[in-house]
Amino acid sequence: MSKPVISIENVVKSFGTAVVLDDVTLAVEKGKICGIIGRNGSGKTVLFKCICGLLNIDSGKIQADRTQLGVIIEEPGFLRQYSGKRNLQLLAGLSDKPHMDITEVMTLVGLKDAMSKKVGKYSMGMRQRLGIAQAIMEYQQILILDEPMNGLDNQGVKEMRELLMQLKEKGITILLASHNREDIEVLCDQVYEMDAGKLSPRSVGESSH
Repeated sequence: MSKPVISIENVVKSFGTAVVLDDVTLAVEKGKICGIIGRNGSGKTVLFKCICGLLNIDSGKIQADRTQLGVIIEEPGFLRQYSGKRNLQLLAGLSDKPHMDITEVMTLVGLKDAMSKKVGKYSMGMRQRLGIAQAIMEYQQILILDEPMNGLDNQGVKEMRELLMQLKEKGITILLASHNREDIEVLCDQVYEMDAGKLSPRSVGESSH
């Protein structure tokens, strides 16, 4: 096994007396899609925030190159009065990192015809796509995606799955959380279930019930 690009060892995170991450261990190799399933409140989002450095852990170890992270945790926040293209241009201007051509990245995520439309007029699914565009536009090699299919209709889900598979083929590593087992089974090389803060491996296609 090659050196994992995301390595989590025996991580514990509590809020007061509530243990939200209970001795969590996970390793994700480059160019793989790893999926975590679990109900709301199971600890998925807290784990993602810890990986990104948004929350400090109580104990254990997390190794991931945070300069390479593209992240969607909860619904992406954009300036609703500006177009999707303008939002990405403004975000690109805040960073010294090189970025993809904005038209190219919006075309890649299926927003070619909505580049000039104000984000306030976007559907939730379109905002999810714009979030993916933001997450990949600086050539990030690791994507952390919390419920990336939220708000997408069946066609949108199909297109998003195709996009994630294309990104995988480019060698990008993806860690995603989803309520939808089908998303996980179609996309993922490795699957884990989060329940009450504990993470356990599952075979792809295996049901927990």
